[in-house]
Amino acid sequence: MTEFERSRRMPASADHVFDEACDIGRLDLWMPRDLHVQAGEPPAVTVHEDGTGEDARALLRAERDQLRMEWGTRDDDRYAGWLQVAGIADDSSDVTVHLSFFDERHVPPADAVEKALDESLERLAEQVRRGPAGPG
Repeated sequence: MTEFERSRRMPASADHVFDEACDIGRLDLWMPRDLHVQAGEPPAVTVHEDGTGEDARALLRAERDQLRMEWGTRDDDRYAGWLQVAGIADDSSDVTVHLSFFDERHVPPADAVEKALDESLERLAEQVRRGPAGPG
């Protein structure tokens, strides 16, 4: 198994960050640019990957009381991940994103994953700064 993890300070309360991160209609704003999530029958979703042109059946769960979102593939155990928000102060929180790849044949290059995580967290921070009414 190969794992990756990144954290970033966010300029807002934990509740606000969690709401922005878990809004299924706005996931494309902060997730890696080549992944697109389509809602299905909760917790089922479909993830389209531009690079391969393939759709993958996945699960996505958000646990508000834990400020945690978890996801993973449904039909195989290729990967899973989670996002955890932790409150630091009224106007500051930390977000950690963790990815686990269970099949070594499907592990992307480490530098590409780390870059995608950093860029995703930067986009999430910007989304949090703009808020739900901000331009997308």
